[in-house]
Amino acid sequence: MNSILVVEDDLHISNLLDETLSNEGYKVIRAFSGTEAMLVLSDKKPDLILLDLMLPGLSGEEILPMIKNIPVIVTSAKAETSSKVKLLLSGAADYITKPFEMEELLARITVQLRKKSNADENSSLCVSDLVLNPDTLTAKVNGAQVRLTRTECAILKLLMQTPQRPIGKSTILEKISRDTPDCTERSLKQHISNIRKKLLTAGGRDYIEAVYGIGFKFKS
Repeated sequence: MNSILVVEDDLHISNLLDETLSNEGYKVIRAFSGTEAMLVLSDKKPDLILLDLMLPGLSGEEILPMIKNIPVIVTSAKAETSSKVKLLLSGAADYITKPFEMEELLARITVQLRKKSNADENSSLCVSDLVLNPDTLTAKVNGAQVRLTRTECAILKLLMQTPQRPIGKSTILEKISRDTPDCTERSLKQHISNIRKKLLTAGGRDYIEAVYGIGFKFKS
């Protein structure tokens, strides 16, 4: 389930976006000021952000350059071309002018999430001394190459995207289901065990830790 951070101080609009996005199957996180948005981002990494500009505390223009590696769709009443150009150059992925049709916003969200998904699939991940290449199903530890199965690669990729943060077993199964629909909770443990053995052999240490009662986390 993709998560979307809605940064909007207008309660009516925020409620409307929350209801619409939730009905579309998105997990919605809300912030009502720029300061609150940055607090949320210090703890969570949503898949996409809807960002209003006129916010109490830090404005949308102020926090936009601070947001890294998350697509941002600016939602604003400012319709001037110069404003749009400036925000796009400051890091916004898209811009939609208020008032907007919800159908158009949903389409723009779909496009940005599709772009992000394609980029995630094609790019390598590097955490500490481990580099994962999802397109070749390989990892490198201190120069030593490790071959992975598709399921192992999907699991390791997910854990590496949030190092030091435990991920529940059900969340792992849900996130990797598109690429590996045959993975079950019972087989997940075996896949994790196989990954740990391969990385331990190549790198000399254990990169994955079991977190009692929750699931697993990547140790950077």
